[in-house]
Amino acid sequence: MSTNTVAIRPSMARIYALESWLAFVQVLRAPAFALPTLLFPLAFYALFGLVLPTRIGSMAPAHYLLATYGAFAAMGPALFGFGVGLAMEQQMGWLALKRASPMPIGAYFASKVAMAMLFALCTTLLLGSAAVVFGKVHMEVSQWLLLTAVLVLGAIPFCALGLLIGSLAKAQAAVAVVNLIYLPMSVLSGLWMPVKMFPPFMQDLAPMLPAYHFGVLALNAAGFKLGNPGSALLALIGFTLGFTALALYAQRRRWSP
Repeated sequence: MSTNTVAIRPSMARIYALESWLAFVQVLRAPAFALPTLLFPLAFYALFGLVLPTRIGSMAPAHYLLATYGAFAAMGPALFGFGVGLAMEQQMGWLALKRASPMPIGAYFASKVAMAMLFALCTTLLLGSAAVVFGKVHMEVSQWLLLTAVLVLGAIPFCALGLLIGSLAKAQAAVAVVNLIYLPMSVLSGLWMPVKMFPPFMQDLAPMLPAYHFGVLALNAAGFKLGNPGSALLALIGFTLGFTALALYAQRRRWSP
């Protein structure tokens, strides 16, 4: 029995690894997805963090916005790559083909998560390079590593949200639905400007959004003592579990006879 287990594990690991790499290459070869995902956050950061540097209280914008635009950048591939991609592949029958194949269906969903995390790593490296070279941002190596880990792993809750959107929305509507959620949520969560600049009722709304808690974790990783990172982490775990449960329920209803 132990021999069989040892023989199976590398095979399953290889399946998951290959599926993840192919998912990444697939979206990388789609300029309509890859270029905006990689370059738009960098352009916004360059404009508001480097070219038009307005101090955010006592905080340098290049440093502060590195964390918040990093979170904004990590959310994009998770929502668009997972939500829109899943909706389109379901409509084209690609997911049905995957389910009928010998490949474990978990590898398909795991590959989407891995793709989003790889893109989050790429955007983090691009923003970090711009911050160091042009923004003169200085952080300890441990802070850089912590911020990178937070931004990469922080894509997971938004993969769960993308899974929910892709499970419910039609392919033609998925892009619009993601845009209606992604941009307003980013602004209201304080990723484009600090929440304290908003009216009181909007400040009360921000903690109800997962992107707000993502921003709190990213800012604390970058050295800003804002909010409660422990509560933010618990909130993101809760959002992830909730979105995943709703998405699995929607998928079960879709595929039930």
